[in-house]
Amino acid sequence: MVHLAENTPGVRGLAPEATALKEKVDALNARYRHHSATAVMQGALDDAGHIALVSSFGAESVVLLHMAAVIDPMTPVLFVDTELLFTETLVYQQEVSERLGLRNLQIIRAKDIEEKDPHGALRFSNPDACCALRKTAPLQNALEGFDGWITGRKRFQAGTRAAMEFFEVEEGTGRIKINPLAHWAPEDVRAYMDENRLPRHPLVAKGYPSIGCAPCTSPVQEGEDPRAGRWRDQTKEECGIHVVDGKFIRTGAKT
Repeated sequence: MVHLAENTPGVRGLAPEATALKEKVDALNARYRHHSATAVMQGALDDAGHIALVSSFGAESVVLLHMAAVIDPMTPVLFVDTELLFTETLVYQQEVSERLGLRNLQIIRAKDIEEKDPHGALRFSNPDACCALRKTAPLQNALEGFDGWITGRKRFQAGTRAAMEFFEVEEGTGRIKINPLAHWAPEDVRAYMDENRLPRHPLVAKGYPSIGCAPCTSPVQEGEDPRAGRWRDQTKEECGIHVVDGKFIRTGAKT
């Protein structure tokens, strides 16, 4: 393990546990800095503790799902069903899971939607609270007991992700977040899917390059940013489960 001096930026003043976690993340980034996405995935599963893959089964999710299935089909895969997803996503989730032989899929749902959003109208008045209720809180509950989780985030997807590393400290949770595809470009994703003959999400062909909940996702026109259809005409860029500018975001209503 790489040891950091007390005057290393970001280390001074941290609790011993936080310092140890940051040292572990720095060491992992140094070790895998020039490695492939597959090697980062393998390293995460071998060296980062008890790790889960969190997947939306969206437009590009099949890449990491395939990597996980090849490395270890028993890798825990957490899928959050917000109960506002496209029907196509739910069907795609079943088809991909069966085709890849994923043997440890865990479908996560919030238990208090009926109480806090009985009419499904929260998304209109407070999208952040809707995400917190349906996605953030149930995912965080599901991640209890894991040392970290794997995401499909990439630097090109949003300004908040431009400096993303392979391994990150998820502040406020004591977990590591792993981004094997951080440096991939859109053409890398397409090439991997073509080479491995992986099935596409059916909505991609209908103009949805980034797919979330049905009410908050719209088709993208040619020339638009791929994520332009997510929370269109809003300043919102993230659903609330990720670190933005080094801060853990859990916005919205109390959960």
